[in-house]
Amino acid sequence: MATVNDAALIEPAPVPVVFGIPQTPGVRTIMLSIGAAITIAIMAGIWMWSQAPDYRVLFSNFNDRDGGAIVASLQQLNIPYKYSDGGSAILVPANQVHDARLKLASQGLPKGGNVGFELMENQKLGISQFLEQVNFQRALEGELARSIQAVSAVQTARVHLAIPKASVFVREQQKPTASVLLNLYPSRVLDQQQVSAIIHLVASSIPELSAKNVTIVDQNGNLLSDPSKQNANPNLDPTQLKYVQEYQMGVVKKIESIISPIVGAQNVRAEASADIDFSRTEQAAEIYRPNTPPEASSIRSQQTSESYGKPNTASGVPGALSNQPPAPATAPLTTPANAASGAATSAASAPALTQKDATVNYEVDKTIKYTQQGMGGLKRLSVAVVVNYKSEVDKNGKTTTRPLTDIEKNQITDLAREAMGFSKERGDTLNVVNTPFAAPEKVVSEDIPLWKQADVIQTAKEFGKYLIGLLAMFYIFKNYLKPTLNKITGKDQEKTAEEKKKEEEEKIALEKAQQEADDEEGAIVELEGQVDAQGHKQLSTYEINLDMAKQLAATDPKIVANVIKTWVSNE
Repeated sequence: MATVNDAALIEPAPVPVVFGIPQTPGVRTIMLSIGAAITIAIMAGIWMWSQAPDYRVLFSNFNDRDGGAIVASLQQLNIPYKYSDGGSAILVPANQVHDARLKLASQGLPKGGNVGFELMENQKLGISQFLEQVNFQRALEGELARSIQAVSAVQTARVHLAIPKASVFVREQQKPTASVLLNLYPSRVLDQQQVSAIIHLVASSIPELSAKNVTIVDQNGNLLSDPSKQNANPNLDPTQLKYVQEYQMGVVKKIESIISPIVGAQNVRAEASADIDFSRTEQAAEIYRPNTPPEASSIRSQQTSESYGKPNTASGVPGALSNQPPAPATAPLTTPANAASGAATSAASAPALTQKDATVNYEVDKTIKYTQQGMGGLKRLSVAVVVNYKSEVDKNGKTTTRPLTDIEKNQITDLAREAMGFSKERGDTLNVVNTPFAAPEKVVSEDIPLWKQADVIQTAKEFGKYLIGLLAMFYIFKNYLKPTLNKITGKDQEKTAEEKKKEEEEKIALEKAQQEADDEEGAIVELEGQVDAQGHKQLSTYEINLDMAKQLAATDPKIVANVIKTWVSNE
């Protein structure tokens, strides 16, 4: 028998080739490492996808100039951003939207597309006079639009100016005109005073532009600068209207607050109408009162003149002095006693009285009155109060309603009269009515299912994103990364040996258990045979005894009857 070296005749096992690369142990390790790296990269990408922030709109519908400035500012602030489909909006992470808007607003962004006088800073050399005039007009329109946008109710504004070319001829001169288009915030309106303020703002900014040549239109096409509305009541003051409304609301609040504790907050309604006089009155009066009796009056001066002489007797010194009128007489208010006695003595010796004059001046009563009445005086107040029926609960817990009694209604009327400051002289009126209120219509709100609510859907999306990412990472780790790492580290071979050993032990245990089960089954079969034999034996004895009893009953029935009788008597 040939004993040549058999090992030399045995061919070595072929090396597997994958994609034209021999799978030697070194190459296999490198490829497994590359696969592990790729798997880790995929897992990292899935984790980053699950952690990606939700982007929201920062600004939309902006012009290119504002868009460039916004993007530049976001880059300086290190805020990530991206564009929406079509590039009509700039998106930033949802948790940075408000912060980014405030920071950009501090820089004056976005400017809204209106250019102001900064347009004049970029004038090119050699520009024509026409373009200079156009740029100036554009700058003026932009500045006016910015000023109008400062009004709280105005969101955006556009101003169009029609400035005619200057002419040296007076007859050919034309007045400029202006048109303003306002875009108001939702649910906001401009009152007539605000419209007039915008009109005068524009008119005061353009030379020779009158207020009647300014037209204002809102986004709905409504003409706000309607002359008929402005001149409908030139004496109407919005401040006065606001004062009247506040006064009426104050009266209503007083009445409802004092009656609500009695009937309930939802069971009383009140309305007030106040007639307030805003006219200013000034009055000056000078009154002279009739004279009182002399004894009670005050004497200002008293004058008495007496002449004595003989009748038909010439007296006096001839000449110029006798032809002059007498000097005005002065009489004191009181006469001394000695003077009066001397006058009486001389009167006795004097010639007969020929003439006596007396003049008394009294003080006259005089009253000067100056009255000035301020604006806002209340002329008349009318109040109407409606009170609901009173609710009561009986012994059975049932709620019933009943009208107010006369006493209760009088009490409510008195309270309302005191709260409103009722004045009969002023002509105030108060009307209190007790009637059942109409039940409010029940608004059936459609309950939105939980799975259709926006916040629940958003939460489910976020949770689903994290769950999908974790499941995908676990699947890749379990089926790809972990086996690859085990192959690289050689743990798969150790695991294979352990699995083989474990399989052999399980096989031996299974065979042992099978042998024990077979032994137990044989024992059970043997036991069943013994039980069947014993039963069969017992059954054969019973049949033999039954046959003997039948034969005895047939041959000698008397013995059988005695046996049965004995059984019955023993019982």
